[in-house]
Amino acid sequence: MLKLRHAALAAVLLLPSMLMPAPAAAQQKITIGVSLAQDDNPFYIAMLRGIRARAQELGWEVATVSANEDKVKQINGVQDLVARGVKGILISPIDAVGVNAAYDAAKAGNVPIVSVARGSTSPNQTLHVAMDEKQIGRDIAEWTAKQIGGEGKVALLLGPSGAPTFRNLGDGYAEVMAKHPKIQIVTKHDGPLTRERGVKQTEDALVAHPDLKAIYTANDDVALGSMQAVLAANRKTLVTGMNGVPPALRAVKAGTLAMTIELNPVQWGRLGVDVLAQYLKGDKVEPRVFIKHVIIDKTNIDEKLPKT
Repeated sequence: MLKLRHAALAAVLLLPSMLMPAPAAAQQKITIGVSLAQDDNPFYIAMLRGIRARAQELGWEVATVSANEDKVKQINGVQDLVARGVKGILISPIDAVGVNAAYDAAKAGNVPIVSVARGSTSPNQTLHVAMDEKQIGRDIAEWTAKQIGGEGKVALLLGPSGAPTFRNLGDGYAEVMAKHPKIQIVTKHDGPLTRERGVKQTEDALVAHPDLKAIYTANDDVALGSMQAVLAANRKTLVTGMNGVPPALRAVKAGTLAMTIELNPVQWGRLGVDVLAQYLKGDKVEPRVFIKHVIIDKTNIDEKLPKT
């Protein structure tokens, strides 16, 4: 009988400790997955830095997979993240349609998948942290039209044809230029976001149109290549970029790149994490969340240059 009483007392004393939550350190850490379109693009390097910094502040782990503009590789990478049990995925899809299988895999694994920067047509896209693409295109066109006095020939070096982001940017640009009857878009090309392409297509455009007034480019890498070709040809053609990465900012300061758009990829990455965190908590989040953009040119470059 005495043994039974001792056993009962021990059970009562043990019960509160069984009901107490495990120490925070013992709880499983949240891990999120990240799949960006490119590994070596300065824009995505900065974005990943923002993602990691914000995740660390929240006590989250970050698992990354490589894509480098390879659609199959991106799909396989997302499938791997789902298999590893991540709680959410941030993705910048290479193509709006071509990597939909990645979104299907996330849906099948009950993992929310948030598009950052580029978006997807997939119905399984949970949220999109985007930029106001058409308005940015309009703003670049308005700025350009003013700089060239409302007349002259313009070339467009757009982004990958499968990415609606770059199509929308180009549409916004063309919409404004159509209001300027003396401005003529003489060439328009889709393509990869590389300096090499910027150099080659600008060289071709300058040969075909020696009086070219301005060149619109889809991002700063293409812009820096285009700028290189303009300088080599000793022309005064304006080149506009987008993203506001440090090499582009230095070129604006030097006066060789006319302007770029600050999208602040570090803050974009942080915003992606915050939006995912809200969703995981069960808070209401709009299907599309926009990041702010700022035109950077000679008038405000000094305040935008990284402090050394």
